[in-house]
Amino acid sequence: MEIKAVFFDIDGTLINDSRTVLKSTEKAIHSLKEQGILVGLATGRGPFFVRPFMEQLQLDFAVTYNGQYIFSRDKVISATPIDKQHLQQLIAYARKNRKEIALGTRDGVFGSRIMSFGLSPVSQWSSRFVPKKLVKSVTNGFNRLIGKVVPQNTQELSALSRQPIYQVLMLATPQESEQVAEQFPELKFTRSSPYASDIINQGTSKLEGIKRIGEEFGFDISQVMAFGDSDNDLEMLSGVGLSIAMGNGTSKVKEIAKHTTSSNSQDGIHRALEHFGILASEKVFVSSDPHFNKVKEFHGLMDESTQEEPIVWSNQDAIHRADFKLEELVEFVQAASQGEEEFDAAIRQLHAALDKAQTKVKSKKKAEVSLTGQVDALIDLLYFTYGSFALMGVDPERIFDIVHQANMGKIFPDGKAHFDPVTHKILKPDDWEEKYAPEPAIKAELERQIRAYQRNQSIAAETEKSQS
Repeated sequence: MEIKAVFFDIDGTLINDSRTVLKSTEKAIHSLKEQGILVGLATGRGPFFVRPFMEQLQLDFAVTYNGQYIFSRDKVISATPIDKQHLQQLIAYARKNRKEIALGTRDGVFGSRIMSFGLSPVSQWSSRFVPKKLVKSVTNGFNRLIGKVVPQNTQELSALSRQPIYQVLMLATPQESEQVAEQFPELKFTRSSPYASDIINQGTSKLEGIKRIGEEFGFDISQVMAFGDSDNDLEMLSGVGLSIAMGNGTSKVKEIAKHTTSSNSQDGIHRALEHFGILASEKVFVSSDPHFNKVKEFHGLMDESTQEEPIVWSNQDAIHRADFKLEELVEFVQAASQGEEEFDAAIRQLHAALDKAQTKVKSKKKAEVSLTGQVDALIDLLYFTYGSFALMGVDPERIFDIVHQANMGKIFPDGKAHFDPVTHKILKPDDWEEKYAPEPAIKAELERQIRAYQRNQSIAAETEKSQS
């Protein structure tokens, strides 16, 4: 299925370790927009932080504060502040238990100098060098030290809480966050930093925010590609059609994503878009047919080259390609046969049909090498295939994307295809069956289409009944 929208997390994804957007990323976003693909951000940051990126990159929309505040270039799509009662209870808890917190408004994050420092470029950069096993000690020590020098201003928090607050940040280890979360089941605790929790409403998330934008702009969640690196990206990456983990991402993110690219400082975004054929390589031409572009990208990786000038197939290569197609046709007939006896009889009919086709074709014209003849035959074959889907009542768009992702999943992490040294057959990564095997996904998509048809029939019947 064609990707209609791409979303990027910001920290550790859209921007590199120097807090800038790579030139390759800027170029990729420009190319996406030229293709008519919508581009947005999905971040735990607030709208005040996001707007400069929106202007710089001419982005279409943003999901901020982990889904609490959503806006496009010309309007606010959704704003869901934290319930005042829950907010006051959280502030009281933080005061009682000496937990440093900050409140996120539309215009900034206020109320804590510690948290302000934690959100700064210096702190974000330095946190990458703290071993995971020391995070708790660093967090607690930093909290105690700065808390004594610059105690939290509770009056400022009370005054701020009168405004719409879309996210609360609390300085706490993952273990401490779990303990606090037990006290506030109506709130959701997620993390984009090793030192702090992002606290939002239950039922909201980056994924839900993307769904809300999809309703506004007319795309389905399955038509979304998303990039992320942190644990607050997990729900988003598990729910979109195509999920990409950055090479610098957490282990959980890499486990759940369908593909892991290089890091945010090594052209990870550009490489992933090329990998899936959404962004054409500079060395190849771009077709207006997105399906062709995806297949071409696959062959570019598989064969380590692409064909840019139209050429004819040699006789032996044409036979080789036809052999691939014949195998699929045999599988097609097998899937229409009840038992081996009926299947064998069908194959005999195919042999007879092949002889008949040979006689028919020879009677029409003399055999000769012809680019036009090859293209005419292949496009008819493609047209017949679409015709078969039309007569089956099956929409192949999403199914094509499933098969494409399965084929791209055969590319190893080094970006290359690996082949058996004896048989020369393409090898599959160890996790291919688990992540990419297409049959279960095809079955699920067909069941979805059947349910959609039945639902439409039911609605039509109810409408007809109510009008009679």
